[in-house]
Amino acid sequence: MQGEIAGYEDWPAYLRGRPRVSGDAVATAVVDAFGVPEPTVTPYEVLGTERDGDIERTRLRWHTGLGPATDAWYVRPVGAGTLPAVLALHCHANVKSVGAERLIDTARPVAAGLREELYGGRPLADGLARAGFAVLAHDTFGWGSRRFSLDPLPGRVDRWLAPADREHPDPDRRYDAAASLHEPTAAKFAGALGTSLAAMAAHDDLVALAHLRTLPGVDPDRVGVAGFSGGGARSAMLTSLDPGIRASAIVCMLSTFEALIPDHLDGHSWYFTVPGVPPVMDWTDVVAGRAEHEQLVVYAVDDELFPLAGMQAADRRLAELFPTGRYEGAWYPGPHRFDVPMQDRVAEFLTAAV
Repeated sequence: MQGEIAGYEDWPAYLRGRPRVSGDAVATAVVDAFGVPEPTVTPYEVLGTERDGDIERTRLRWHTGLGPATDAWYVRPVGAGTLPAVLALHCHANVKSVGAERLIDTARPVAAGLREELYGGRPLADGLARAGFAVLAHDTFGWGSRRFSLDPLPGRVDRWLAPADREHPDPDRRYDAAASLHEPTAAKFAGALGTSLAAMAAHDDLVALAHLRTLPGVDPDRVGVAGFSGGGARSAMLTSLDPGIRASAIVCMLSTFEALIPDHLDGHSWYFTVPGVPPVMDWTDVVAGRAEHEQLVVYAVDDELFPLAGMQAADRRLAELFPTGRYEGAWYPGPHRFDVPMQDRVAEFLTAAV
């Protein structure tokens, strides 16, 4: 057996004495509630570029100061000039073997399966690029290139991993089963270190946002964020932390916290249910932030992760928190997903708002 945070043995030292993100009153309130450490932004390296019809993907890599390097994909229309930009934020989906790969057209089976199951078969980053954006999609803390090392298995995971998962022939499936059991361990470490998994994801996302603004062909003053499910929570965090974000699209992420009790809390990850935050602020407060950006929230009427009454309450509250015309709630029948019609609606919103 190996260490409980293998791959991130430098995490405690990285946070020791490290300042938190600074900003205005809104950013400070979110930083204090979640414990967001000041990120380290180092130069990225270009690993290669491929062309896929009318778009091109450039693979990037950078280091955040702790843990393994981050892999990312920069996607844009072939031959385009300076464009508005979108940071595309991948979902949780209890699948951590891949992160941003689910948002681009790759042949990796686990990523392709997620696109079919949750994204209507369309890669989000590729679709936004074809809609006229420069798009960056990156692995965040705990996913893909930024995952923990779980081979050999830490003790608790080793004790509880089901034989069928342990012996599964697909290494990604084996990893995802182990990572699901490991997430509470990672959350314990985060809390003991004075932060949270949501804050560490925000740390990585702030690094990606900084890189996006410096990429060739990006207008740094026209930047939006878009995310589904757990990626939607990350979008909300970023708009509260960075007042330069012009627009945010959140898909199938939102309910008032009160409505999640007693029957809907356990279905959510430790990146969403952060101890100590609900008494201080609701997720609607994080979404609204300073309410100076344009905000779209897409709700699925039959979303199995959120009660309808809680989504409706969140919709009403955001309409009150945002100035007239800055918030829109869009409702779709059906379950939790980010399918093609929803992606088209998000692209239309971002085109008008960024």
